[in-house]
Amino acid sequence: MPVDQTPLVRIENLRVEFRGDDGPIVGVEDVSFSIAPGETVCVVGESGSGKSVTSLSLMRLVEFGGGRITAGSLGFSLNGSQIDLARAESGTMQTIRGDEIGMIFQEPMTSLNPVFSIERQMTDGLRIHRGLSRSAARARALELLRQVRIPEPERRLKQYPHELSGGMRQRVVIAMAMACEPRLLIADEPTTALDVTIQAEILALIDRLKRDTGMAVLFITHDMAVVAQMADRVVVMYRGKLVEEGPVERIFADPQEDYTRKLLAAVPRLGEMRGKSAPEPMRLVGERVPTVAAVPTDADVKPLLQVKNLTTRYPVKGGLFRRTIANVHAVEDVSFDIPRGQTLALVGESGCGKSSCGRSILRLSEATSGQVLLDQTDILSLSSRDLRRRVWHDVQMVFQDPFASLNPHMRLRDQVAEPIRNFDIEKGKAVDDRVAELFHRVELPRAFMSRFPHELSGGQRQRVAIARALAVKPKLIIADEAVSALDVSVQAQVLNLMMELQAEFGISYLFISHDMAVVERVAHRVGVMYLGRLVEIGTRQQVFENPQHSYTKSLLSAVPIADPTRRNIREDLNFRPIPSPVFPLGHVAVASTYVEVGPSHLVLENEVGLEG
Repeated sequence: MPVDQTPLVRIENLRVEFRGDDGPIVGVEDVSFSIAPGETVCVVGESGSGKSVTSLSLMRLVEFGGGRITAGSLGFSLNGSQIDLARAESGTMQTIRGDEIGMIFQEPMTSLNPVFSIERQMTDGLRIHRGLSRSAARARALELLRQVRIPEPERRLKQYPHELSGGMRQRVVIAMAMACEPRLLIADEPTTALDVTIQAEILALIDRLKRDTGMAVLFITHDMAVVAQMADRVVVMYRGKLVEEGPVERIFADPQEDYTRKLLAAVPRLGEMRGKSAPEPMRLVGERVPTVAAVPTDADVKPLLQVKNLTTRYPVKGGLFRRTIANVHAVEDVSFDIPRGQTLALVGESGCGKSSCGRSILRLSEATSGQVLLDQTDILSLSSRDLRRRVWHDVQMVFQDPFASLNPHMRLRDQVAEPIRNFDIEKGKAVDDRVAELFHRVELPRAFMSRFPHELSGGQRQRVAIARALAVKPKLIIADEAVSALDVSVQAQVLNLMMELQAEFGISYLFISHDMAVVERVAHRVGVMYLGRLVEIGTRQQVFENPQHSYTKSLLSAVPIADPTRRNIREDLNFRPIPSPVFPLGHVAVASTYVEVGPSHLVLENEVGLEG
């Protein structure tokens, strides 16, 4: 509950414009709302609706992205009086940023400097705003990394952003935003890249800070379950305008606007697939429900992909001569099959090896041992030339970070067309027609084809990445958090599209995700990973309705519920430490042995690293 009803932030009639080739483009128009100390206001809406533009305006960072505040005011309570941030001097804004207002950005790789260590980036703000010594700032940085549950924080401080997983980078950004205990925390999709257990703990941490310090939170998210758990009030935006505002209970129970009702209808809810043996498309308000053909059972089809005892380890360098002193056991003795036309979902904590497994299959990371058979051809034994010609045509990947996977210097039309030309699928005008069709299938207007990646929102960039993966008509798509950056309505449309394409063309998916409700909706089989190992694998019904492993049970219990009357924010913050996946040279890993608890339902027998 808010501790004080006097607004800390008062946004009035905000209008933000961007310079375009054909004149100004309005990003936000006539937006007004306030935030009281100790209050959490959640801003929801479609990708490109103006959510992030509004938050960036409060920090005056929108100006660095080509935007300009052309009307309205941004009142902020500072030292007993209200100042208008829209007209504040640059020196005042430098003082406020990071100290009075902290911000968690949507894409961690673009908000971290790739040439500075994690320690440098975390301690700079503490030394500037808090006047701490180098040693005191480092001690505070270590404390913050432990709070956000990063394993081996001493080692992480010495690393650089590219050496961390997407989820770990996001946790670093969260720690940096909370470092100076700001009075306003702007959280722009703060848990997008995090699995459900860490998401639950980060939400609890933000909630605890809010209650202990009276910090206000402006929470921007497309996850309506998180909104239900965190919000005091909800602001719904659409095409740059505020369309509905109210207490969270009323918004969920009695939405007044059609757009709000569509948003809520698109939310996948854990448990709604109970008793159903196959995936089903989302039923969206006012939209056609795609026909999804029945998929043959495992017994009726041969596996498209067979992964056998896959192991991937990354060397840890150290010492004067940068010799290998240890190995990160990223993927350890993993085996699974993916039949044609089916979806296997891999779920687990950030850093558990999900993405490394997907990258190893495509040989974007070289496996240490094991076999990966695609149509009985061992991918790991192919030459680089054969890999490009025989595998990358049939297997495509949608990466976790859409900004990092798109070329910032190429127009989107050319990026989607590039694989079509490389594999000689179409020629001449047919290439442009194919690109236009793909943009239409992922719900992007044709006008976007001539844009560059920086001109799109995070969710729109992810849809371009999906279009590019579909361009070569692959047999298998490895989707690494492919819908995590999308708002719920577009996420539902993309999931329906993926299921429709699966039924139409027999595409198989390796669906890597931390969103258990989405996985329950789309997967035929589910594999749960922890510390590089599969700890449980079975059909969706087996894993979700009869989980056997203790870790699977903890994952499912941490899923937020899209109902504000059933909040399950944890009160205790005694986080379970994550064991290190780093082992010394010569370490012999124990082989994974499984118990079959049901037909094709396997559970890890030796709970390696799971004691306690």
